[in-house]
Amino acid sequence: MTEKLKLENNYASVNAITAKEIENPNCITGDTNYLLPRLKESFKKAVSIDIIVAFLMESGVKLLKEELKEVVNKNIPIRILTGNYLNITQPQALYMLKNIMGDKVDLRFYNIPNKSFHPKAYIFEYEKDGDLYVGSSNISRSALTSGIEWNYRLNKDKNIDDFNSFKSTFEDLFLNHSTIIDEEEMRKYSESWVRPKVYKHIDNNENVSLKKDNNLIELYEPRGAQIEALYELKKKREEGYDKGLVVAATGIGKTYLAAFDSKDYNRILFVAHRAEIINQAAVSFKNVRPDKSIGFFYSNNKDNTSDFIFATVQTLGKPEYLNDKYFAKDAFDYIVIDEFHHAAAGNYKNIIDYFQPKFMLGLTATPERLDNKDVFALCDNNVAYEVRLKSAINKGWLVPFRYYGIYDELVNYKTIDYKNGKYDNNQLEKALMINKRADLIIEHYSKYKSERALGFCSSRKHAEFMAEYFCSKGVKACAVVSEGSSDCSVDRNEVVNKLGKGEIKVIFSVDMFNEGLDIPSIDLVMFLRPTQSPTVFLQQLGRGLRKYKGKNYLNVLDFIGNYKKANLVPLFLTGEPKTSSGSKIIPNEEDYPEDCFVDFDFRLIDIFKREDQKEKKLQDLVKEEYYRIKEDLGYRPSRVELITYIENDIYYKVAKVTSKNPFRNYFKFLKDIGELEEDEVAIIGTKAEKFINMIEKTRMTKTYKMPVFLAFYNGGKLKIRINEEDIYISFKNFYAKGSNAVDLIEQENSEGIKERDKKSWYELAKNQPLTHLADTERKFFYFDGEDYCLNEALEEFRSNEVFMRNFKDAVDLRTREYYKNRVENKKK
Repeated sequence: MTEKLKLENNYASVNAITAKEIENPNCITGDTNYLLPRLKESFKKAVSIDIIVAFLMESGVKLLKEELKEVVNKNIPIRILTGNYLNITQPQALYMLKNIMGDKVDLRFYNIPNKSFHPKAYIFEYEKDGDLYVGSSNISRSALTSGIEWNYRLNKDKNIDDFNSFKSTFEDLFLNHSTIIDEEEMRKYSESWVRPKVYKHIDNNENVSLKKDNNLIELYEPRGAQIEALYELKKKREEGYDKGLVVAATGIGKTYLAAFDSKDYNRILFVAHRAEIINQAAVSFKNVRPDKSIGFFYSNNKDNTSDFIFATVQTLGKPEYLNDKYFAKDAFDYIVIDEFHHAAAGNYKNIIDYFQPKFMLGLTATPERLDNKDVFALCDNNVAYEVRLKSAINKGWLVPFRYYGIYDELVNYKTIDYKNGKYDNNQLEKALMINKRADLIIEHYSKYKSERALGFCSSRKHAEFMAEYFCSKGVKACAVVSEGSSDCSVDRNEVVNKLGKGEIKVIFSVDMFNEGLDIPSIDLVMFLRPTQSPTVFLQQLGRGLRKYKGKNYLNVLDFIGNYKKANLVPLFLTGEPKTSSGSKIIPNEEDYPEDCFVDFDFRLIDIFKREDQKEKKLQDLVKEEYYRIKEDLGYRPSRVELITYIENDIYYKVAKVTSKNPFRNYFKFLKDIGELEEDEVAIIGTKAEKFINMIEKTRMTKTYKMPVFLAFYNGGKLKIRINEEDIYISFKNFYAKGSNAVDLIEQENSEGIKERDKKSWYELAKNQPLTHLADTERKFFYFDGEDYCLNEALEEFRSNEVFMRNFKDAVDLRTREYYKNRVENKKK
């Protein structure tokens, strides 16, 4: 019998089964006779829907997506009761339902603890009839399609008593034994959710291929963390934010997330710092939106007309391109800044400051940097969604790791010069490139049967040295460097192909593989240089954590010596957003992600203890931070720059101690450390200094005082008196910015803000900050019956550049600080 004839006979068998189904439509037994098409038909006819299932899965909700949208369009009441026992219900399934249906679905958890909950029933009421499907199918892909699931259709008219019995039991469970899944409950469930062990079996069933002619699953659609992040980004925009940061571990699919989130926008700019990253991003965006034109802006490419522009920061960030000749300020509706932890650097900031998109999305795996460029501030501290390394592994989105901290006594870091948080590159390179150390590395590498490994080196020469040494010992290896070549160095794209084919086993690189390149098959990574930054550490670790067929975990070899901040390595492995280890040298086992193994050579504990004991007094820490930031900037930092770049741990410590807090009296802080400039000395002790200090200290529960101060500031031309027109313009302009408007939108929707007229803006100002300032700060403010006025003593400082500069800096400081603390307060 030919293959073609066999296929025809198989299709004939399937058709015969289908014919039999029509004769007996009540029995649904799975495989080719599955529940999904029955549900779809019932959705079309329903006037009300009740569903009770033990668990919900992303794959099942996707199958019913179009039907659920139609339910919303028709305003059909729908209630869903599901379980959270043993964490089988996936949080992203809840997010997907909420994203599709919003408040049109009444979604609840069964809430009786320690009581089994295994019902699976779908109740549809029609205009004149109804159907109830009861059996074994939860809302998952395999349960609704390919699995062997037995379900029975109960027609309402023919089985009215049975139908009503099921319906009344549902009513009792839903109304009396449930917890409403609102946004708070959904987020709480997601944050605590850990992938159950039983998922290994469930995943196998879920991965059964659907028949192509079912045409049920789109090729490019959100999954896992992307579903949750899309929901949170949508909510943030509804709240009025025009910027947002997504913090997601490497491997979650942040580029595709950006492509999905930007679907409602026409012109998009994607910015990254490597050509490889933007080239890959262009492919992702084209896959999601194939109808849009793609262009590049880097090197010799200067496309400024395509729908989607992919640009390197080095090129686009130059002043010669940030002008109307190339791009208007509002040229793009949506801007993506990839690897956002770099965004405090000059060219990134040029781009962020120039463009005025409807929304800007920052993407990063690790926003904290030990060189302390606080990138949160650049997104107005609006973290829309966050899934760190620990959570991503716990949820099964990344593979777990087996980490081995290896004692490396062959490099004495005390002999290497260390300045401004960095070791001298040449001295470090020389110290790492010794044969004995290479032997130590090969010895440990050989313990693990790695097929594809990455080794991270300190420099190009170091990478080439390691590749040549491995080759000399019979291990196929090569170096990947950004420029130049040698006998052991290979082009970046070529090396990926060679690794995939097994022609090489180890790639040594510097930073080329830290970001923007996916090799899911990597099964071992080696850290061959001191890794003091959580950003770099987690990027390197993340290169090997992507899921891949047959890969159950990643081996990590970290060669640790007596380098500075080595004590932070155990903390990095927890994936937590902290930069100090507190009282513990080694975190507890439960602090690490699920199924991860961490082993440090006992000799490393002494190194960790010595580094940990170097903690300084708070005032010394602040002073050291100030000088480090000054060194980085090349000039004395302003208040805003200091709060932007200060390490978070230090900021939150100093914020609790007013007397040590430089942000509550910056002039005093500068004077104490001998950093006051000559022209500033003249205003110390005057009304001008006291006025600025009042702004630094004034109480803020909302941002309302800031546009008042800005009205007096008047764009740098001080006004002693402000009238209703001045106040209206300042308030309207200040709250036109999404991040500022959030306070108002919490009280009234965004449409309400747009509809405010001059009188209502003035009334808001008068009832809130103006009256308060006139009552509490009488030394500086008063109302003369017509205008609001500043103390006349400030008149003499009208043209004082030092006063005006510090006036604006103090206002900007309080606004920036407010963003920072607003986020923290919402977490509490």
